[in-house]
Amino acid sequence: MKNKIWETDKLEKCVDYLSRGKSPSYVESSEVFALNQKAIRWGYIDRNELKHHNPDVKIAENHFIRKGDVVINSTGDITIGRAFYFNDIDYKLFADSHVAIVRTNEKKLNSKFFSYLLKLDAYQTKIYNLVTGATGQLELSKSQLAKLEVDLPPLHTQKRIASILSAYDDLIEVNNQRIKLLEQSARELYKEWFVRMRFPGYKQAKFKKGVPDGWVTKTLDEFGKIYTGKTPSTKVPEYYGGDIPFIKTPDLHRSLFVFETEERLTEKGNNTQKRSTLPANSICVSCIGTGGIVAITTAEKSQTNQQINSLIPSNKNQMEFLYYRILDLKETIELFGGTGATMTNLSKGKFEKLKILFPIKELVESYHKIVYPMFDQIKILQQQNTQLRQIRDRLLPRLISGKLQVSEAEFSVWKNEQD
Repeated sequence: MKNKIWETDKLEKCVDYLSRGKSPSYVESSEVFALNQKAIRWGYIDRNELKHHNPDVKIAENHFIRKGDVVINSTGDITIGRAFYFNDIDYKLFADSHVAIVRTNEKKLNSKFFSYLLKLDAYQTKIYNLVTGATGQLELSKSQLAKLEVDLPPLHTQKRIASILSAYDDLIEVNNQRIKLLEQSARELYKEWFVRMRFPGYKQAKFKKGVPDGWVTKTLDEFGKIYTGKTPSTKVPEYYGGDIPFIKTPDLHRSLFVFETEERLTEKGNNTQKRSTLPANSICVSCIGTGGIVAITTAEKSQTNQQINSLIPSNKNQMEFLYYRILDLKETIELFGGTGATMTNLSKGKFEKLKILFPIKELVESYHKIVYPMFDQIKILQQQNTQLRQIRDRLLPRLISGKLQVSEAEFSVWKNEQD
């Protein structure tokens, strides 16, 4: 329920520009990127899903993304309505024909405020009610999107609400920068010791064919149990909506650890395939579609879909080393997974027999002692980000409904910043 004193109007009356994008001409590599619906996630753009466009094929300037643009997925049963606000952009990116670009009239509708509105369940329902087509071919046309009814508080209130919510995003971004530095440190030490082979005592070590004495080649299944995920029947609603993370490839893109997933299972859903349940600190690897994306589970139990193979390390002190070793297998996974089609499809049998070079145990233990605190700090920061997002997302509907005054929310932000 919206605040009763606020106006509403159709989106078409609140924009300077509203259009669907254009179809790209794909090439292997270029400096011009096409934004498709797979790349648009809630809260971020998945750069791994962007496609390269032939720069010789001209795209109208209006279709290129600008600072302040809001993009909205306009096709796809699952992705339709998903939106992202570009606070800034430093590369050439245009929207493809499955994505709508919205440039608001800032004198009437603040673009950042609008992007937060789109996250509300009520707005997602509004959008879904505007789509046409049957299951599997859902479409949100420009003319239908233009009819979207938008809440319009006074402009200064819009800006204050956007400022409150973006303050949480700023705190999240500070944590993300800290996470990035910690990951870089752990990764760089891994490369120095295990790729460049300049580990402690390397000058005294004996090498044979470029490999230090005691280092051996092993297959992944020698390091623990390997499971391939499975999807519980989507025809049974009782299997979904619980507390057990159901991990899919897009969930692996967020960061080193998996805290948030777009879908969750109930105990009933989990129990339909108990053997696929993963404990915390399992290493999940995408092996179908976009291959070689790696992340580590955090929940006491979670599951993945069939696109992911997971390793449960038998020695927890080897987890950090194995994480980076498997990351280095991305190209191999893509090559081994080739089936003549356009996407990777690496079976469990092939995955578990992938080979890695394993150093002497003592060296891996030393690496663990140094890097474990970094991984632990990353986990803490990611958990903080999850909590900040939850607070932000709870504030929004209360502000829109008038149940929470803007001044109260501003105090809440100040308190979180002090903490």
